[in-house]
Amino acid sequence: MSRKFSPPIAFFLLLLTVQLACNLPSDASTPDPFATLNGLYTSSAQTQTAASTSTPGLPPPTVVTLAGSPTATNPPVTFSPAPVSRCDAAEFLADVTYPDGSIIPRNTTFVKIWRIRNVGTCTWSTSYSIAFASGDSMGASASVSMPGSVSPGQYIEIPVTLKSPGNDGNYRGYWKLRNASGGLFGIGGAADAAFWVDIRVTGPSFVAYNFADKYCDANWTSGAGNLPCPGTNGDANGYIIRLNAPVMENGVTEDEPGLLMVPQNVNNGYISAQFPSITVQAGDRFRTIVNCQRDASNCNVIFRLDYLNNGVIKTYASWAEVYEGKYYPVDLDLSSLKGETLKFLLVVSANGGNNQDYAIWLNPHIVRQGNPPTATNTPIPSATFTPSATFTPTATFTPTLTFTPSFTPTPTFTETPSPTPTP
Repeated sequence: MSRKFSPPIAFFLLLLTVQLACNLPSDASTPDPFATLNGLYTSSAQTQTAASTSTPGLPPPTVVTLAGSPTATNPPVTFSPAPVSRCDAAEFLADVTYPDGSIIPRNTTFVKIWRIRNVGTCTWSTSYSIAFASGDSMGASASVSMPGSVSPGQYIEIPVTLKSPGNDGNYRGYWKLRNASGGLFGIGGAADAAFWVDIRVTGPSFVAYNFADKYCDANWTSGAGNLPCPGTNGDANGYIIRLNAPVMENGVTEDEPGLLMVPQNVNNGYISAQFPSITVQAGDRFRTIVNCQRDASNCNVIFRLDYLNNGVIKTYASWAEVYEGKYYPVDLDLSSLKGETLKFLLVVSANGGNNQDYAIWLNPHIVRQGNPPTATNTPIPSATFTPSATFTPTATFTPTLTFTPSFTPTPTFTETPSPTPTP
């Protein structure tokens, strides 16, 4: 007869079997993964505890951070450099006279004064000086002695005598200080920067030659030969016309005369005007405005200022111009040609084909420094009357009349004259 167990008894036996199986000895060669992990966790906890615990009398333990672990980021520490102490150093304080851009007449002597502070540690003695460094010397000495001693922290006003150049323009000269040993120093953080004098030179001027007024004094030519002056509008050989109120590219009507020059109607055609000889002086300047005539939308030309000297034509300057609604002002210094007697040429050439190449020189002229020469009036001799005939009387009248009374006075007085004229 078979034996049957009740359900509670069966469940109890199952639990007993599982418990006995867990307590059986295991193979030492096969590690238990759960035991291994438990050991690692325990070791890590012990290491962290030891790292946070210091032993009295011993240095704190060093915590090693594995690669890839997050690390604490400390803000960088900025160290300010210690101020540099220099024996010789200067600071610019002010322009006592003639600040930058001062206008001075030509060939004029003036005294520039700077106010400079000694920011070094050495005293500036009178063995120190101010020395010209670069730029425009304006006739000054290479160096000027320090006018007095300057202790650290004090300032001094340093004068230098200069002379403005003879030509108009902007001029600047750079200066530094020189110590007793000949070493240069200056201003700024590195005590090596220069200070300067900056002036603008100008004076009276006059028009020495006006090309627009004398345009027919020139010899006009093109590739086709000589051209008449004034020319005829539309002449295929090229032509010149003086405009009293030219209209510029930007639509503005000018009140100065302009020369409309149209090149010969061929590819790369040109037109040229050779003016009479002129002697160039120092400071002479060529001034004009170059542009295309209003509505000449296809204008594409090259303006040139040439000159003929000793039989050779050379280009002094040139300007390319296209129709873009703008114009180009020209202010050209001719001083490199001073003393030369030469002939200037105004030239316009087509940049390719000639299609509406209507080029205008607005009021081309040469400006000369100084006052215009005074016209010398030659006195007209006054008329002197010199008689051409001398009147000589041919007859002399000599009276021969003799009055002889022929009456006898009586109480009744009767005058009976009886003059007898004697011829």
